[in-house]
Amino acid sequence: MTLEAYFPVLIFILFGVVLGGVLMSIGRILGPYKPDAAKLSPYECGFEAFEDARMKFDVRYYLIAILFILFDLETAFLFPWGVALKDIGWPGFIAMGVFLLEFIVGFVYIWKKGALDWE
Repeated sequence: MTLEAYFPVLIFILFGVVLGGVLMSIGRILGPYKPDAAKLSPYECGFEAFEDARMKFDVRYYLIAILFILFDLETAFLFPWGVALKDIGWPGFIAMGVFLLEFIVGFVYIWKKGALDWE
C-alpha cells in the first residue's frame, strides 16, 4: 500500500488545522477583549469560588450534570437504531419501543421527584 491513498486525509487535516487557526485569529483580532478581575477569576461547579475551600455547597449542580450525561447517552442510542431500522425489522422496533418507554418513565420519575428543579 502506498502513501498516496492517505494524501486526501493529510489534506483534510491540514485544511482543518489552517481553517481553525485562521478563524481563531480573526476572532482574537476582531473580538472585544476587555479583561477584568471577574472575567479572569476561576469559575467552577456553579458556585462562587471566593469563599473557604471547606465550605458546604449544594450538590444539585452535580446531580443535574449526571442526569444530563445519563439522558444524553440514552438518546445517543437512537441514532444507530434509526440507521439500522430497515435491517432489524419489527423485533428491533419493539425493543426500541421498550427502551423508549423505560426512558420516558425514568424521565418522568426524576421530574416528579424534583431532581430537575434548580431552586
